[in-house]
Amino acid sequence: MVISKRLLWVHGGAYPLENIVRVYTFVLRPRRGEAFARFLKRGGLTLVLFLILMQFEDSSSSSWDSYGSSGGDDGVLAIALFILGTLLLYFFGAMCAVVFAMSHDVLAIETNGRSTALVTGKRAYLDGLVRSIAEAIDKPDAEFQASVGTLAITNYGDYYFGDSVNMYGGSGNTGVAK
Repeated sequence: MVISKRLLWVHGGAYPLENIVRVYTFVLRPRRGEAFARFLKRGGLTLVLFLILMQFEDSSSSSWDSYGSSGGDDGVLAIALFILGTLLLYFFGAMCAVVFAMSHDVLAIETNGRSTALVTGKRAYLDGLVRSIAEAIDKPDAEFQASVGTLAITNYGDYYFGDSVNMYGGSGNTGVAK
């Protein structure tokens, strides 16, 4: 992370200091309970379909025609059972990836647009960076460099990000109306 010439550089991304509206630290926590509930819902439905197809396969495998061979649906049922089994394993793996994911101390840099930069490191170090970035916003000639870690998140829906806002009433709320 580098601040130079009124720009904040974070791993190849440039953020003009005048566009930064908020800099803060928080603990990025996985949504473990929601991931488990999602697995129970998806996995339960997949398991019900799997059991229905297994029952259907058992009942259809006992039907033999006059030539001594079973119907041609066995291959289709086997493929469907394989797909459902694979899907169940995928849902389990997706749940485990969230349930066993670690929480991270992160520094978030929000802009007046939709961009947010996240970096990770030790909490005390990140708190010091918040102060340094805030001071650099007020001082046009400020320059500094800091080493921070990167954070790879594949699905943002699996984590709690920052503050939560409860809005009561109304519909289609998009922010402040002027």
